Amino acid sequence: MKISIVVPCFNENKTIGTILEKVQSVPLEFEREIIVVDDCSVDGTREYLKSIDGRNGTKVVYHANNMGKGAALKSGFRAATGDIIIIQDADLEYDPQEYPKLIKPIIEDKADVVYGSRFIGGESHRVLFFWHYLGNRFLTLVSNMFTNLNLTDMEVCYKVFRKEILSKIELKEDRFGFEPEFTAKISKLRCRIFETGVSYYGRTYFEGKKIGWKDGVRALYVIFKYGIFK
Repeated sequence: MKISIVVPCFNENKTIGTILEKVQSVPLEFEREIIVVDDCSVDGTREYLKSIDGRNGTKVVYHANNMGKGAALKSGFRAATGDIIIIQDADLEYDPQEYPKLIKPIIEDKADVVYGSRFIGGESHRVLFFWHYLGNRFLTLVSNMFTNLNLTDMEVCYKVFRKEILSKIELKEDRFGFEPEFTAKISKLRCRIFETGVSYYGRTYFEGKKIGWKDGVRALYVIFKYGIFK
């Protein structure tokens, strides 16, 4: 069994080194590979990644232009050789120490896909923006109406799945629309989906948060598009 951790990255010079150290320190009984996709960073992130490319099971994929999180994930998925894929953001909002519980339902052959959730369980969360919280819950609700799933956190970073899932869907979204698109398309596969609570250490826009209201509008469009069509 091999685990591929895909890390999309854009201008995360302050956190990329720390998060990769955290990923490498997670106690896993399986072989792992770390695939970082640099989405044309201009803040020194790319130079740092070049200095570690090929070390400790880390492979870096470089985009010539900034294309968005979804595009970075698709590049990472193409490079992945593991049996299970974990999506990991390059900031410090999510804790890699939670990998074991995220992959457990798949290892035990109970699930094909596992979503983390910031809204269930007793894990710690940083208190931040009410309207972001409300927006996330609203988008999840609308997504659930189209997919007939009862997810609590469709927009969560932590999505873990068997790599074979990717051969059954075609991903098209290049930005943050990846989240509702992936959810819509796996719902049509009738695969086994689990959720587990995760901690969340959100950051402010001053600290580097990138997603905005326009991405929320796009997410709604994506939910309708792939919920109705394919």
